[in-house]
Amino acid sequence: MKDILSEIIANKRKEVAAQRERLPFPELEKRLAKVMETVPFYSMKEALESSKSGIIAEFKRCSPSKGWLFQSAVVDEVTQAYALAGASALSVLTDEKYFGGTMDDLRVATAGVKIPVMRKEFIVDEYQLFDAKLAGASAVLLIAAAITKEECRRFTELANQLRLEVLLELHDEGEVDHIGPLNRLVGINNRNLGSFVTDLHKSFRMADLLPEDAVRISESGISNTAIVKELRDAGYRGFLIGEHFMKSGNPGQSLKDFIDSVVIQ
Repeated sequence: MKDILSEIIANKRKEVAAQRERLPFPELEKRLAKVMETVPFYSMKEALESSKSGIIAEFKRCSPSKGWLFQSAVVDEVTQAYALAGASALSVLTDEKYFGGTMDDLRVATAGVKIPVMRKEFIVDEYQLFDAKLAGASAVLLIAAAITKEECRRFTELANQLRLEVLLELHDEGEVDHIGPLNRLVGINNRNLGSFVTDLHKSFRMADLLPEDAVRISESGISNTAIVKELRDAGYRGFLIGEHFMKSGNPGQSLKDFIDSVVIQ
C-alpha cells in the first residue's frame, strides 16, 4: 500500500524551503519579535483539564482518504460556531495540497475566538513554529512519525519558548520513546498515516504506555459519544474530532449535539 505520510513529508520539506526563499528565517523572527507580546495565549492543557467534554473540534475541508468533507466551509463561521457550541479547543489544518487548509485559515480562526487554537500541520522545520505563533496559534501538533527523537525534543523546547503548547502525536508503541519531560499533551492517532486505516482500539491498547501526568488525547475515527465515555474511562481527557462534524454540513450544530450527549453521560 502506498505510504501517504512519506509523500506528504517530502512535499512539506519542499514547501518550507520555498517559504524560506520568500520570507527568510531572520525576517520571520523579526516579525514575530515585534508582535510576540501581543499574541494571545490560551492553554489547551488547562482547557482540557477543566472541560466536561474535552472536545478539540477540527476545521478540515478534506482528507487524502475521504476527499472533500465540506469544500465551501467558511473558516470564521465554522470555528466561531465551534467555540459557541462549547469546544474546549480548536484544531485547524494548514496543509493545502492534501487537506485543503491554509495559513490564512489559521489566522482567521485565531482572530475570531478566545479558546486555544492548534496549528495542525506536518511540522518538519523550526520555521513552521515561528509561523504558527505569528498566526496566533496557542499550540502546535508534532507527529512522532515525521520527526526524529532529537527533533522532537528540540522542536518541543523551541515551541515552549515561543509560548506554544505541543500535542505530541503517536501512531504505535514504537514511538513512545519520543515522549520527553516537556511533553504534557500526548495524543494517540487512531488513523495510520501511511495507509489511513482507522483503528480505535489503538487508543485503548496504548493508554497504559503514556505518562500518568500527561493529558491524554485520542484522535481520529471518533463519531459517537459512547466511545468518548469508554475512552474517558481509559484515562483520556481530550478527543480530537473533525471529520464527523465537518461532513454534517453544519459543524457547529453537530458539535453542540455531540457535546450535549457527552455531558449528559
